[in-house]
Amino acid sequence: MEEELDRLRNVDVRTVDPETLVDIDGVIIRDDLPTEERIMDFVQQIGNPYCFRYNGIVVKVSFSGRKSLEACIRDTIKI
Repeated sequence: MEEELDRLRNVDVRTVDPETLVDIDGVIIRDDLPTEERIMDFVQQIGNPYCFRYNGIVVKVSFSGRKSLEACIRDTIKI
């Protein structure tokens, strides 16, 4: 699992094919799911939580500080 997260985290936005990335506009946050399932559903939909498209633009997310990816996702989807 950690190796997969490293691979996703290290995607290079300069060389990634934008067509292989999910556009976040199509991601639906399901309020009816418990927190852990909601996070898993989000990650399944987005594919790579570190690199995705927004209106056709490649977005690369990085985290600094003390929060984990899970905590940042929780904050983003307002859990």
